[in-house]
Amino acid sequence: MDCNGQLGVAQLKGLRTQALRWVAVLIAGSFCGALHAMEINVLSAGAVEPGMVKFAAHVKQVSGHDLKIQFNTAPQIAKRLADGEVFDMLVSPSAAMDRIESENKIVGATRTGIGRVGVGVAVRDSLTAPDISTEKKFVDLVLAADSIVYNQASTGLYLDKLFERLGIAAQLNARTKRYANGASVLEHVIQGKGNEIGLGAMTEIQLYSNKGLQLVGPLPASIQNWTRYEAARTVNGKAAEAVDAVLRLMATPAGKSALLSGGIE
Repeated sequence: MDCNGQLGVAQLKGLRTQALRWVAVLIAGSFCGALHAMEINVLSAGAVEPGMVKFAAHVKQVSGHDLKIQFNTAPQIAKRLADGEVFDMLVSPSAAMDRIESENKIVGATRTGIGRVGVGVAVRDSLTAPDISTEKKFVDLVLAADSIVYNQASTGLYLDKLFERLGIAAQLNARTKRYANGASVLEHVIQGKGNEIGLGAMTEIQLYSNKGLQLVGPLPASIQNWTRYEAARTVNGKAAEAVDAVLRLMATPAGKSALLSGGIE
């Protein structure tokens, strides 16, 4: 700087060179961040779809990783894995994860709890919501219904055992309709006639709350069934570091909050 407080030519050049270096560093940093943002292929149980969609948006915002999620029932997941399809990350009921780990298809040390989902009762919007506050009122409801509709997956397997235990399975058999997945169950109820009762994961029912369906509420506590879900990195998938980062994010308060906002408790 000269006596008049002005910068000399050499000093100006030096500052300009330094500024350009900082710009280059910032550009490189942004470019590297983009390179590290990965596309992660996920195979997930359908019952946790609302929560996983919310969580995927959170992951994208925080890390840039893009979760490409395919949703299926537990039996369909088992078949796809048996057929040799490859995914980076798996989301499934905890009981199924035990079997999948024993088959060496996931890295057991990466298993991360997501939360639990209960069974709910649904009817069309045009019907008055029935009272299911007690076990007896629920039993009276299904016995009086024109038909009972539920899936062939984990929820349906539980309901089969429940109706047997309650001693009403024989009375319901002729009026029971079964579908491969929860979405088909709920579509049937929406388009159906008469006094039809739909049963399924509460998270799935909530997805149809503005499509002609209403969630009456959860099964009474004495007969409720909570299915716990976990996520894990697969053995043969790609992007191991990115998947592990997503699983760590899933266990943070913000990650749990995103899952909870989609109905996963």
